[in-house]
Amino acid sequence: MTTLKSKLKDDLTVAIKARDELRSSTLRLTLTAIQKEEVAGTESRELSDGEVEKIIAREAKKRREAADAFEKGGRAEQAGRERAEGEVLAEYLPKPLTDDELEQLVAAAVAEAKGAGAEGPKAMGAVMKIVNPQVAGRADGGRVAATVKKLLAG
Repeated sequence: MTTLKSKLKDDLTVAIKARDELRSSTLRLTLTAIQKEEVAGTESRELSDGEVEKIIAREAKKRREAADAFEKGGRAEQAGRERAEGEVLAEYLPKPLTDDELEQLVAAAVAEAKGAGAEGPKAMGAVMKIVNPQVAGRADGGRVAATVKKLLAG
């Protein structure tokens, strides 16, 4: 069992004993998503910490989107619950990059791509290919793409 998955299970046990309903239900849903991914396909397999992290990030994104939808629908109580669940999941994800850190990584990737011969807006794919592994799980793809476009344009 991966260390992240075992940490989730241990934290679930603690949350159940502490009668923390929010944390225990959130961790249960996340562990179910992990288990579902493990048995998907032709044969079951053990997920790596990186794969488990991607699942947690996907679950956190679902919570953010649901909270926004509830907010637009005028259901503040459900939106608050979804945000709280997202905060629980955020504890298991790497610290997000600040705008400055992201811009530095993208600037280095742009310089590397220009060194390889990619120029202008057409270099977007080359830059994204370089920068994505570095920011995986620490920055939203849309935010990365916007930063790349900004630095390629100017």
